[in-house]
Amino acid sequence: MSALLDYLNILDQDAAARDAFAADPQKAMTQYGLSGAEQEALMSGDKAAIAKLTGVSEALFPTPIAPTTPF
Repeated sequence: MSALLDYLNILDQDAAARDAFAADPQKAMTQYGLSGAEQEALMSGDKAAIAKLTGVSEALFPTPIAPTTPF
């Protein structure tokens, strides 16, 4: 499983992680260990890029996917 997919799952399940992401997305993603490409994809909301990095079908992501979207 990719680090980005793990992180998305954590954001979905952990209120403290969502709060940290909402307060400072770059800091939260860096502390989790996401690569620059993973951070850029998540911040852009580019479902195709996120799908490629996670190995999950783009169709499974909610619309829209963006940093301000609560998971």
